[in-house]
Amino acid sequence: MWIDIIAVIIALAGLVGCFLPVIPGPPLSWGALLLLYFFGNGKMSLSFLMIWLGVTIVVTVLDYIVPAHFTRLSGGSKAAGRGSLVGLVAGLVFFPPWGMIAGAFLGALAAEVIINRSSIAESLRPALGSFAGFLCGTFLKLIASGLMFWYMFRFFN
Repeated sequence: MWIDIIAVIIALAGLVGCFLPVIPGPPLSWGALLLLYFFGNGKMSLSFLMIWLGVTIVVTVLDYIVPAHFTRLSGGSKAAGRGSLVGLVAGLVFFPPWGMIAGAFLGALAAEVIINRSSIAESLRPALGSFAGFLCGTFLKLIASGLMFWYMFRFFN
């Protein structure tokens, strides 16, 4: 009973972590599944747990790669893609949680303006692509964490 309550609290923190970059959403959600695997009612298989570990790793890695990729898709240069990634990491380190969003946007914008000597108006499109990539990564994390949360309740019965 207590394990179930703790697992739900951890999974809810995982859902919140999909929106707050300082909280690792999908890894927390997977941790809730792991807790149920070891201390729950024994209905979860190891292969199920390992599949969700793989999904968690992929989604977590994609969350860092997708903004740079969207920057490139929206017409940004390689420099803008790299600037987006550098800005995302710097924002996460220095100004969490919102710095991650602003950092990716500003990194792409700055790289286009400084390295490619584009105007600010021309540089806005790749920077907005970076922001769209951040939203896409958040959506992927939310889907993964939401499904893990849903599966948790299937194992309670």
